[in-house]
Amino acid sequence: MSKIKVLHISEPFVAGVYKYIKDICHFFEGNAKFEQHVIYSPSREGTSLEKIEGDFKNTAFLYPIAMQRSISPLKDFSALVQIHKTIKSIRPDVIHLHSSKAGIIGRIAGRMYNKAEIFYTPNGYAFVRQDISPLKQKSFFFIEKYANVLLGGTTLACGDTEYDLAKKIGPSQLIRNGIVPDSFGDLPKVSQKVQTIGSVGRLSNQKNPQLFNKVAKCFPSIQFVWVGDGELRHELTSKNIIITGWKPNQEVIQMVKDFDVFIQTSLWEGLPFTILEAMALRKPIIATDVIGNKDAVEHGYNGFLCSSLDDFKNAVLQLIQNKSLRNKMETNSRERVVELFDQNKNFKELEMVYSSVK
Repeated sequence: MSKIKVLHISEPFVAGVYKYIKDICHFFEGNAKFEQHVIYSPSREGTSLEKIEGDFKNTAFLYPIAMQRSISPLKDFSALVQIHKTIKSIRPDVIHLHSSKAGIIGRIAGRMYNKAEIFYTPNGYAFVRQDISPLKQKSFFFIEKYANVLLGGTTLACGDTEYDLAKKIGPSQLIRNGIVPDSFGDLPKVSQKVQTIGSVGRLSNQKNPQLFNKVAKCFPSIQFVWVGDGELRHELTSKNIIITGWKPNQEVIQMVKDFDVFIQTSLWEGLPFTILEAMALRKPIIATDVIGNKDAVEHGYNGFLCSSLDDFKNAVLQLIQNKSLRNKMETNSRERVVELFDQNKNFKELEMVYSSVK
């Protein structure tokens, strides 16, 4: 029996989308039933060709094709032509699209080929972004809606709230993002007091470092740590904040182990791996009450979901003042990530989806 050829297409090939595709390809490594291919754009800032080649060695065939995030008719048409040509040469059985730009261009190219089942994982719909106008949000929603009507395909939502949105657009299925909970070495001991509160990510509009800074200013005796860097580094002005810059993954994990509380102030998300990893390391989570975060954090169980600065202040105070609550949330975080976000269990569901095409 011939292998099932799976082709992934993504415009962003950094951060969470990169990790998601990399993890899928590693999960299927050595599985004689499947063959993985990846079309990606090397255009995004932060894309490292050397890292990509190392991470995907022996797991996937790679095809760099320039795409850009914003709408550009000429460049989008050029990308479409190249993607269609590459699809015809690969002859995939499955085309799995990742994020909005690939969700449109890839679907058009896939329908032109018309010999593969098409699946689409938004990893955070563009119309939930909070850095664009309401008019653009509505426009992006209608683009998603009518792309599905005209071009078809099945959405594989990465989280429960994304799944709720996907069902309003067209055929959909829930395949949660996941991590390997036991891949982080020894678990840290339960915290005795709150001394360090930290976050991980790019200092960008999406991650809302302004709010992180405001929370830090409210608790000058606590050390706040931002693991990462970015164009909004200057927004973190509070004297009790340390910005570490970008670090290798193993160093990041060790830093998160040293946090007493994990905080996340994003304006929007898909389903953030950073929160899942912090949960696996038994951290109580304080996060904004937005799509993605709501999938990982059950308010009052393994953390708090917040809609304002006052909510964040109250959540931090509760964890400072109530050690038994904090320790219970630490345990609950670990249990929740093992139950719902175990990569091996969730990707077996993905394997069943891919297998259904033959």
